[in-house]
Amino acid sequence: MRDEFINVIKKAQKEEFLETEEIKNLLSPIDEEEKNALYSLADDIRKKYAGDGVHLRGIIEISNICRRNCLYCGLRRGNRNLTRYRMSEEEILETASFINYLGIKTIVLQSGEDLYFTKDRVAKIVYEIKEKTGAAITLSLGEREYQEYKLWKDAGADRYLLKHETANKELFNLLKPDSDFDERIKRLYWLKEIGYQVGAGNMVGLPLQRIEDLALDLAFLRDFQADMAGIGPFIPHPDTPLKNHKIENPELSLITLAVGRIVLKDTHLPATTALRSLIKDGLKKALNIGANVVMPNFTPEKFKEKYYLYPNRIKTGIKELIEDIESTGRYVDKGYGHSLKIKGQN
Repeated sequence: MRDEFINVIKKAQKEEFLETEEIKNLLSPIDEEEKNALYSLADDIRKKYAGDGVHLRGIIEISNICRRNCLYCGLRRGNRNLTRYRMSEEEILETASFINYLGIKTIVLQSGEDLYFTKDRVAKIVYEIKEKTGAAITLSLGEREYQEYKLWKDAGADRYLLKHETANKELFNLLKPDSDFDERIKRLYWLKEIGYQVGAGNMVGLPLQRIEDLALDLAFLRDFQADMAGIGPFIPHPDTPLKNHKIENPELSLITLAVGRIVLKDTHLPATTALRSLIKDGLKKALNIGANVVMPNFTPEKFKEKYYLYPNRIKTGIKELIEDIESTGRYVDKGYGHSLKIKGQN
């Protein structure tokens, strides 16, 4: 192993603060020995801070309608090949009840930025799910205004996921031409101020992205003190401007996830669906290098194929997911899976 890599690993083992350049060094293993050392340390830190339990979060993709035109996303406004849908309130509540019936204590409502779901509509849905199930509720509805976020929190929402996508401001503004980096980051801090458990996260393998950018992503997530971080690969979609981009190093997503665990320590890290879709045995590999969350998809079948973020999205039944989790020596945690930064509430 390289001397500089060994030195950073030793600092990480002692849980010392890592500078961005040192994070970059960990993101660049050059042989199997370095990679194995990285993965082993990530698993040790996961065990120390997150334990052996794996938390399940049941996702409901309530709408594939989006006002944004992000260059990488299949739900982008300019995609005319996508059949759009919007779940009714009754369908959302029925699906949430089924997730709760299975014993999964976190329900995630996710959608494109669909302004049909006004602050009052979302608040009503959140309130009714909370009343009916008592589950922890995560929202992932994009960029909204402060009072909307606050009303939803008051209605019973516990968490909000708003991935920052990339900490490189210029790259962000290039890939999201009708969004603004500073506005997105401002909203992350709003959410924290309101009292949400806040998730952010980034894509790995974006066009024009450098290893330095991934190091900045992890440094941002650490400094922001994210409660959850979704770290997963960019997968090109055939109906977007980035359809011809080549995935040069699929394993970079696993490496970034492992370094994420080392840097973030007590942050929930999911084995993302994108990672599981791109990499063979991706779930098991992710769980072995730091992941402690899995997010099974419960969107009704008549809608699921229309939530077309990227091609070849993996389909795994809940029974198979649990079997895969247990095959790694881990177990499904039956608790709510609140932030690891909140002691005694999980």
